Amino acid sequence: MSIQMDDPEPNGSGSEAATQAGSRPGPAPPLTSKTKFSDDRTFDLKRRRDQLNARVAELQWDLGGLVYEMAVRDQIHVDVLIKRAAVLQEADAELGEIERILKLEETGMAGTCPNCGAPHSTGASFCWQCGQPLLAQAPATGNGAG
Repeated sequence: MSIQMDDPEPNGSGSEAATQAGSRPGPAPPLTSKTKFSDDRTFDLKRRRDQLNARVAELQWDLGGLVYEMAVRDQIHVDVLIKRAAVLQEADAELGEIERILKLEETGMAGTCPNCGAPHSTGASFCWQCGQPLLAQAPATGNGAG
């Protein structure tokens, strides 16, 4: 049963109607190198963090319920659990990185990845988004010490 509200939009696509009908807002776009560094970006990161918090909690709940149901039926399917855990791990990793970036917003960040443009903190060795090394490799010289 959905609550019908007077909607200024003739097709019923107003935000009040969508909220009252129980639909959730779509997920925020993933963090990319095109993300602008501004107050809007911070707002988007906080919104994405909130969405990921809810998603991680839901995934944890679902994974726990799945394990329980499998155990009750004495039919543990490890391959299914691994797939679900991988999805949870990915969402949790993104959440952790967003929280880290938001913390850096307060103190300032060290730079951006030369490959994809993602922000990184002081001391980061690899880009969290594309995995490329952030530190330049010193060329090997033929001079051995010793």
